[in-house]
Amino acid sequence: MNLFDVYSLYDIEPVRGEGSYVFTADGTRYLDLYGGHAVISIGHAHPAYVKAISGQVAALGFYSNSVKNSLQLKMAERLGRLSGYESYQLFLCNSGAEANENAMKLASFATGRPKILAMDRAFHGRTSGAVAATDNPRIQAPFNATPNVEFVTLGDIEAVRRKLETREFAAVIIEGIQGVAGIRMVEDDFLRRVRTLCNSTGTLMILDEIQSGYGRTGNFFAHQHAGVRPDIITCAKGIANGFPMGAVIISPSIEAKKGMLGTTFGGNHLACAAAVAVLDVMKDEHLVENAAEVGQYLIDRLTEMASRNPEITEVRGRGLMIGIEIKGSAAALRRRLLFEGRIFTGGAGEHTVRLLPALGITRGQADTFLNTFEKFLQ
Repeated sequence: MNLFDVYSLYDIEPVRGEGSYVFTADGTRYLDLYGGHAVISIGHAHPAYVKAISGQVAALGFYSNSVKNSLQLKMAERLGRLSGYESYQLFLCNSGAEANENAMKLASFATGRPKILAMDRAFHGRTSGAVAATDNPRIQAPFNATPNVEFVTLGDIEAVRRKLETREFAAVIIEGIQGVAGIRMVEDDFLRRVRTLCNSTGTLMILDEIQSGYGRTGNFFAHQHAGVRPDIITCAKGIANGFPMGAVIISPSIEAKKGMLGTTFGGNHLACAAAVAVLDVMKDEHLVENAAEVGQYLIDRLTEMASRNPEITEVRGRGLMIGIEIKGSAAALRRRLLFEGRIFTGGAGEHTVRLLPALGITRGQADTFLNTFEKFLQ
């Protein structure tokens, strides 16, 4: 049997990791500034994380959600305290797409309305409802087409107003920063004005923080820079440092009803052990603060580099979620960084290099990237 050929693969196979590095079988070391799509939040093979998972699988790896699981309560308590959402409710699932599916369904249940308003160039996942709210016809099968999702241009508050005043929309869904679109920033004032419109029209506000959350931007969630509180927040990626997991954080004003949501694997013992370890490491090692500090250092250095190197046309981002727009081919530059510089980076379109490193990256590692990146630009 062959694998279904859906990914373009680099001819490199990491076999182990340590912190912000991965290693191939021959011992070659690569600096990882992509973190497996923003998934590796606390670094590869963190000792506390390894201990937590190893201990849990030796005790009980899985049982169904028909019985109590105190690890779920422990995670909810830790997440509420660290994120500032202690009064909210938590539903655990398996991925970002599943989190968004449940968030949109929950909004429709709560409001009785059929429609979702999404932004242009959005990416919310690859399952049916998530794909319908994703502005990319290439990944939408005919089955995914629905009149119940409409799109407006990100930042166009008047377009949002016209839609919401019809009172047909259960929710507006917005990414904290649009990652797949190339680190496309969401203005703080836009988020604040959408919040106001949602309040006045009885519409729920969903913040997709799957890539931009969990400390990546220097706040626990990207929307916290704008001082807004959404009704629903979705999480995944860095939530369990590589163990498949997603979460929906739900306002206390939304009533839970038995059977409304459900999952077989979501919130299982292993996933929760991994997630609790991630939250403990984030707190103990001040990783959110480090993301703010080292992220700003990278952005400042890259912005200064752009002022004297016309090959860089724009630097975008917050914290350790950074997009570098270049004149030439981002794919070609990323290949050089990988095969010559031994640095993993990410892409997002023809001209954007995307950085999503572990939150514990050091200034020295940032300097290694900056020096190599500038050398390859020339």
